[in-house]
Amino acid sequence: MPCGKESRGEDALALWRIGLGPRPAAPGARRKCQKKRENAKMNQNHLFWYLPIGLPEDLQRLKMQGEFEQAVRLIDLRLKEENIPQQMKYAMMAEREIMRRLPAEYPYTIEQAMEHIRQEIPDFSLGEFEALMDAGRIDWLYLHGQVRILSSFFATLKKTDPRIAQRAGQMQSGGQEHHLDRAAQMIEQNGQFGCRLRIRASVKIRDEAFSPGKKVRVWLPIPAACRQQSDIRILSSAPAITFLAPENALQRTAYFEEVMWENHSFEVEYEYSNIVQAARPGSGMQMPPAPMDLAECAPHILFTPCLRSLCQELCRGRETPLQKALAFYDFITTKVKYAFVREYFGITSIAEACARSLRGDCGVQALLFITLCRCAGIPARWQSGLYAGPDHIGPHDWAEFYAEPFGWLYCDPSFGGGAHRAGNEGRRRFYFGGMDPYRMVANTAIYADFQPPSQGFRADPYDNQSGEIEVEGRGLRYQEYERTRSLICIKELP
Repeated sequence: MPCGKESRGEDALALWRIGLGPRPAAPGARRKCQKKRENAKMNQNHLFWYLPIGLPEDLQRLKMQGEFEQAVRLIDLRLKEENIPQQMKYAMMAEREIMRRLPAEYPYTIEQAMEHIRQEIPDFSLGEFEALMDAGRIDWLYLHGQVRILSSFFATLKKTDPRIAQRAGQMQSGGQEHHLDRAAQMIEQNGQFGCRLRIRASVKIRDEAFSPGKKVRVWLPIPAACRQQSDIRILSSAPAITFLAPENALQRTAYFEEVMWENHSFEVEYEYSNIVQAARPGSGMQMPPAPMDLAECAPHILFTPCLRSLCQELCRGRETPLQKALAFYDFITTKVKYAFVREYFGITSIAEACARSLRGDCGVQALLFITLCRCAGIPARWQSGLYAGPDHIGPHDWAEFYAEPFGWLYCDPSFGGGAHRAGNEGRRRFYFGGMDPYRMVANTAIYADFQPPSQGFRADPYDNQSGEIEVEGRGLRYQEYERTRSLICIKELP
């Protein structure tokens, strides 16, 4: 629903968004999304559909105060009550698991956080720390009424603040990313630029979390067929792959299943070509958008009052979809500060959280861009997997959007924001519409089931960049297994 337009049946639509009430008379995208969910076999990860329902007021107060154990105890009691609607029970079940996981992500008291910083910056003062908290640059929550600090807070500060990085004896990498500028130049000069990449990835249960004789299921992300990715080859695996998802799977994986008596890793090696074309009219990127590319998708892509208002504000004076999308990109790359965040498992509304805090990592920023685009009636969709460049390999998320006369265009807000921080305006402009070939695309949708689907809670129920493990139906948390990936070879294509 484009921003600025009045919607009939708004109440019915609001109920539909959170899983309550019948489907309203609405565009086909909403109907198809709901139908897909109605037909899906329920597993624990589907509970997150119901997060927008929210908690009862007393439970929400306990959550905000960090009284997680008491909140979980009360949820357990209320799940036994017959008068509570099933949708509310689903929401409470999802929130219960979130509250079980949150404390581990916020391990530091303020005093412990100060000690952590002073290991690298001995003269760092409490006043500096409090000023950073006041500025919203350090993520925290209450745990039993005490302020607790996110585990990655210092890594965020060193990545995003050159002064802190310098005081910690670290050099920032902004000036070393010349290969990105070269890729942009090659694409502009030649109309396209591509690479052949070979990657090895693995997961392994930590020895302390392993128990012999149990059924283990593993999903490792592998390249999916998409417009920039082709000639995909699985070169080897250990052990043998049980099931290989089709190349057009929304979240493509190599699946392993066995009863394990001795602990070992699960590994896959693959190669593929990634060829990026220049963003030019009639350049062959005209694949029409699907209805789902305009749809809301709970819990993270919803046209909430906050996001509708922001969309309307940013669209003011912009006429075309391309102008509006650029306004969203400019806002995110110049106003939203990059920050490592808690696991997506623990965030109840990612796009809105980013809009309110003006902080977030690559996936958070991509989801805000996608949501604003769809809210403005611009088709937009998700891509994620790995960044695999000459300098680094690691998980990454970005977006695509559709605008005539170009067709589908890329958008990487976090790389654009990094260019802005480095003072590289040319690179910032490039990542609106352009893309480098140093990517492995495993996922072309956010919040999609695996093939075959998992049953227990995934470590990340929305995305898959590093792999997932399930033991006897229980999904392992990231702390319980190791994840590795390495770039074996990268060759530029002629």
